[in-house]
Amino acid sequence: MAVRSHCHDGGEGRAEGGTAIYTLADPRDVTRARYVGQTRDPRRRFAQHVRMARLWLPDETPWWVPAPQLRPLYEWIRALHRDEGRLPFMWVAEWLVPSADPLVAERAAIMRLLAQGESLLNVEARQLGVQLPLL
Repeated sequence: MAVRSHCHDGGEGRAEGGTAIYTLADPRDVTRARYVGQTRDPRRRFAQHVRMARLWLPDETPWWVPAPQLRPLYEWIRALHRDEGRLPFMWVAEWLVPSADPLVAERAAIMRLLAQGESLLNVEARQLGVQLPLL
């Protein structure tokens, strides 16, 4: 699996026991985030995302994803892979100190990206997006 080449973790600000806030993007345009997440182990989390997409199965709705609201993310990963075997690119945007609340930081990142016009696949994006002021 292409974990090393598809997961950028600069390690800046990494605190022992801290949490990473990361984005997943199309490798052809890594500046356009499609998903925001949090993890203590970015490479392991990237591998989990790819495994959860079950790229070896025939092209169909990912029925194995237990929560239907999570299916758009895995449908997107599968669509990337259908296009010349691409995998998403993971960018660690920041490392939080252990005392920071990762859920608050993740939601702040989602709100910031939604305000910039990004089309996120996060379940929270639909809920938080309605809180943005209309321009």
